[in-house]
Amino acid sequence: MDLDDLDLALLRLLLEEPRAGHREYARVLGVARGTVQSRIARLERRGAITGYAAQVSPEALGYTVQAFVHLHLAQGMLDDVTNRLAHVPEVLEAHSTTGEGDVLCRIAARGNAHLEQIVQTLLALPGVVRTRTEIALRGRVPYRVLPLLQQVRGER
Repeated sequence: MDLDDLDLALLRLLLEEPRAGHREYARVLGVARGTVQSRIARLERRGAITGYAAQVSPEALGYTVQAFVHLHLAQGMLDDVTNRLAHVPEVLEAHSTTGEGDVLCRIAARGNAHLEQIVQTLLALPGVVRTRTEIALRGRVPYRVLPLLQQVRGER
């Protein structure tokens, strides 16, 4: 996807000041509000902007343990298993992977006993052969995209 300097500047503002609003973005960028609105709509259509949501801490909801669970699957079961994972509320995200395991899940649990229950639920899914679990001790670098955007801007 080709992004020009205005697109990159707008994306940066959206990441840094997500609640500022179109009028403020237009003022900072020195363009018309209609330009901001049309650029944002285009970035959404092209998939550069994938959503707008508050980031809620699982810990604030009582889910104090986060873990990464590698799922080893039976041949040909990837789609079926991932469809079932979408119905397990404690699965925060899941990615098909290369290397050890076929799917890597990020899990939120209320404690270690709850985590064990979740792992047992995952093991009971048709197509899951075995799991390997790693408990996260503390988050060190949160999910972020801004450094990538800054790198792309620096390459221009």
